[in-house]
Amino acid sequence: MRTPRVAIIGAGQSGIGMAVRLKRAGIDTFRVYEAREGIGGTWHANTYPGLYCDVPSRNYQYRFAPNPNWSRLFSPGAEIRSYVEQVARDHDILGHISFSTEVEEARFADGAWSVRTNDGEQETFDFVITAAGALVHPRTPSIPGLDTFAGDRCHSAEWDHAISVAGKRVAVIGTGSTGMQLTRAIAPVAARFELFQRTPQWVLPLVNPPYTTLGRSVMRRFPALNLRSYRLWQRAIEGTFGIAVIRTGWQRRLVAGLCRLHLRTVKDPDLRRRLTPDYPPGCKRLVMGSGFYKLFERPTVSLVDTPIDHVEPRGIVTADGVLHELDVLVTATGFVTNTYVLPMEFLGTEGRRLTEVWDPQPFGYRTVATPGFPNVFMLIGPHSPFGNQSLFAISETQADFAMQWIERWRRGEFETVAPTEEATARFNAEMKAAVPNTIWAAGCDSWYLGADGTPEMWPWTAAHHGEVLRTPVPGDWELKRVREVSGAG
Repeated sequence: MRTPRVAIIGAGQSGIGMAVRLKRAGIDTFRVYEAREGIGGTWHANTYPGLYCDVPSRNYQYRFAPNPNWSRLFSPGAEIRSYVEQVARDHDILGHISFSTEVEEARFADGAWSVRTNDGEQETFDFVITAAGALVHPRTPSIPGLDTFAGDRCHSAEWDHAISVAGKRVAVIGTGSTGMQLTRAIAPVAARFELFQRTPQWVLPLVNPPYTTLGRSVMRRFPALNLRSYRLWQRAIEGTFGIAVIRTGWQRRLVAGLCRLHLRTVKDPDLRRRLTPDYPPGCKRLVMGSGFYKLFERPTVSLVDTPIDHVEPRGIVTADGVLHELDVLVTATGFVTNTYVLPMEFLGTEGRRLTEVWDPQPFGYRTVATPGFPNVFMLIGPHSPFGNQSLFAISETQADFAMQWIERWRRGEFETVAPTEEATARFNAEMKAAVPNTIWAAGCDSWYLGADGTPEMWPWTAAHHGEVLRTPVPGDWELKRVREVSGAG
């Protein structure tokens, strides 16, 4: 059997999972490129106070490496990062990773990919696996005067640990999941805390109890029980929330009812009105947690929903002319969405550029590949079901699919493979036809929407994602032998 050279772009949870998959298949000829100085992807970049995952710990892990030592039902961010790092160490992946190395270009020629990095190094590979994630580049709001602020300022995804918030006047701009978590962590210790809200969010109440020492000991003693727990949580999440977002039924009514009941715990009628969204629960990504609403009963905590006019050295000036004097300003404004591997450039067959093919928005075939870019497979690529399934489960399904093709290449069945234009167009048409049934099409403005205003999310069940990637459909793929392979030009 032949030995493939494989490039993996990204050392987050999906990239490390792919690297382990190659190792377990006896393939050691791979390299992982990571732009940051450490492992973990979003869990390496995000270190802000109060960070935790809103997917249950037992379901938010690799199937091949169940972790018996989770501290809580929903894991803190640092714990997830440590887990991914440990998996990389256990499977001897660290020696394959090039840290602080950014891929600038991948060019296809003569049946292989030439990968060039920011330091000018080039290396040739048979396959490229993109594992850059869906939310990579922090979005800085275009607020006039933001750079003139004289106090401490940072984006939530670039948290400056030298900043002290205790006893300070602090403002957070943004009311998504990050804004809620920051509010819960900072508001109790700040001298004055203001949350600047542009759009109200629905909050699904979640409690986060710790796992007991006895419970962790039992999980270590009986690994099969840990795997069983993974399956139970997977069925619970995918069978309730995962169904609620894609079609009407008791699951959607349950989620909506819990959100609305939780909102009723806000005692002040005016504050409750200001916190009430004008769209149904789930249309935007739900904020999940408890204790958030209760914080606004404190005299030192305020919700500001008057639009921001500008920022000056002393603080934020709202449209009503009020100056909100601050010591610390945090922008929890999310990411530039749906960039995936961009702005990295891929040059495929016939001179195709991925930046042009994906203009105005990224697309692909069944979440794993794009026509014209042979032997490139995507983990957490366009249309992935990250709205209704754990990212670990998604990337493992996609990695298993990529490995099917890599194993066939090892047996000499082909040199290059890519989805056809027709199959990709058919998949995208089927997806758009199913989107109106989803809650994401209910009329709100969210990062789930593509450039044309249509949701770009997987509109079917998580189980269906596994079904369509279980085995490649022969007619949907174009395979070429050695003499048929041509370069990019």
